[in-house]
Amino acid sequence: MFLVLKQTWALMLGVLLLMLGNGLQGTLLGVRGSLEHIDSGTMGFIMAGYFVGFLGGSKLTPIMLQRVGHVRVFAALGSLVSAAFILYAAVVDPIAWWLLRVLVGFCFSGIYVVAESWLNHSASNSSRGQALSLYLIVQMAGMVLGQLLLNVADPGGYNLFVLITVLVSISFAPMLLSSSSSAPLQTAARPMPLKELIRTSPLACVGILLLGGVYSVLYAMSPVYATERGLSIAQTSYFITAIFLGAMVFQFPIGWLSDRIDRRILIIGVTAVGAASSLFGLYVGENFIILLVIAVLLGGAANPTYSLLVAYANDYLEQDQMAAAAGGLLFINGFGAMTGPILVGYAMTNLGIEWYFITLFLLLSCISLYGIYRISQRAHLITDESAPYLPLSARSSGLATSFALEAAEESHLEELEDSEEVFESRLYDNEVLERMDEGTDNTGTDQPKT
Repeated sequence: MFLVLKQTWALMLGVLLLMLGNGLQGTLLGVRGSLEHIDSGTMGFIMAGYFVGFLGGSKLTPIMLQRVGHVRVFAALGSLVSAAFILYAAVVDPIAWWLLRVLVGFCFSGIYVVAESWLNHSASNSSRGQALSLYLIVQMAGMVLGQLLLNVADPGGYNLFVLITVLVSISFAPMLLSSSSSAPLQTAARPMPLKELIRTSPLACVGILLLGGVYSVLYAMSPVYATERGLSIAQTSYFITAIFLGAMVFQFPIGWLSDRIDRRILIIGVTAVGAASSLFGLYVGENFIILLVIAVLLGGAANPTYSLLVAYANDYLEQDQMAAAAGGLLFINGFGAMTGPILVGYAMTNLGIEWYFITLFLLLSCISLYGIYRISQRAHLITDESAPYLPLSARSSGLATSFALEAAEESHLEELEDSEEVFESRLYDNEVLERMDEGTDNTGTDQPKT
């Protein structure tokens, strides 16, 4: 891991600073909107803009990269993000904020493509899996720490918007000035047709669609909910931090279980825990400590479920289909994420802020119930034949998934080669022993009688 860090420190430092700024901007905008007396329905519309831009950027960024090169695109998108962040405070208008959110989502989609291309170029075949794991850890750590920066200054002023602008601006320096800036352009696989993907794994498709709504509610509307409920700025930052901590902590234990039991049972169980946590939040969430525990459980249910559903879909695909399927699932997730904030924002405005938890309960319950239904429709796949669980994030581009699949395939091939070498070595040892035994028998037979 230290060797990987030595090879990619510039990229990891840049990603950390980038995620500090991006992690803070979503929470800051949600809090600032409430301070500006923008209702939850309008804020849901504004927050959905990021996912609209992200989805559009995933389609248009590869075209731009082919025309002008990744370094120029990277620098241009970074400049636009910095400008958008400072304009949030300068132009307090719902339409302007929505357009800026679309722009930010579009730009981050392209930034992730270039950053992940550099990551793949910097890592060797033997270290690609470790590099991807480190990248996801740094990405999540930046999001977690970014929430705590909300306490640095007053969200009603300019200082925090200046801070996120500075963080994003300086994040590009180590990446653009590093020796690996000549990394070749990488492109994600063309997404699998949706009809074929749905036919292959209905549970993965339906689950990913609903999970997109869960993601957007948790990561976009939580600041709005916290402010509308009357939490202080510090409490709001701790609440959002707890969601990201749960997402980070529960990823690997659930992944360990995923490779050992029927993934559908795990999907049902994890989403059921998330639904139960939402129900607890609805009735006993008045206590702030309990609310933090619920936030950890919700984050721990939502984030690993994405990886579980991708892994479950891969169980029924050939190796050369997996990257294309991951691109299709990312598109489905993005579509669900676009609609989530709009629906929950409307519900919170017209029916009450408790619909934040009610929406999460309904979405997670639907995934769990549909998983129970699918168990009755398809036999369990033998665990030894399952595809490996990969810790993935819907916030990355499709390239990260492709690289994770490549790393998993290379690791599997290395294991096969090692097992073949061990088998051949044992076979050779057995042959030698047999020859020695034969030689001993012959020697004993040829000895003359005295």
